[in-house]
Amino acid sequence: MSISKKIDADIILAMKAKEEHRLTTLRMVKSALKSKAIDKRADLTEQEETAILTTLIKQRKDSVEQFIKGNRPELAEKEKTEITMIEGYLPQAASEDQIRTVVQAAIAQLAESGTKPGPKDMGSAMKVVQQRIAADGLRADGRMVSELVKAELAK
Repeated sequence: MSISKKIDADIILAMKAKEEHRLTTLRMVKSALKSKAIDKRADLTEQEETAILTTLIKQRKDSVEQFIKGNRPELAEKEKTEITMIEGYLPQAASEDQIRTVVQAAIAQLAESGTKPGPKDMGSAMKVVQQRIAADGLRADGRMVSELVKAELAK
């Protein structure tokens, strides 16, 4: 079942259960997916839906930081709840150890071309790592991936 179909079903369940916050969050997600599909003028693929949800989570995390800085813990808590709801529709996030394994394998693959990759090869290493993460069906925070690649290249 695609993410958008699952969200449609959960919207109905949230309506029946009269869960207002869950309902508004799911409608917002559905709206973002629908908007992107309209822009594309075609149905979204599973990867595109995942990318949109990841963007929504990133926006919420930024909002949480801003609300905490602005001394608004109740709004930060609301955003954290939304993050949890949205993450339920995404594949399981990869652990740091899983990502480190993928990074080390990708750097080893780059090293097979002759020279040992260094910090100047960050772009090509990131490209290979992100392709491997996507191929494995994992989901990873880009910032963490970047830090791990940078640390491995510095060795």
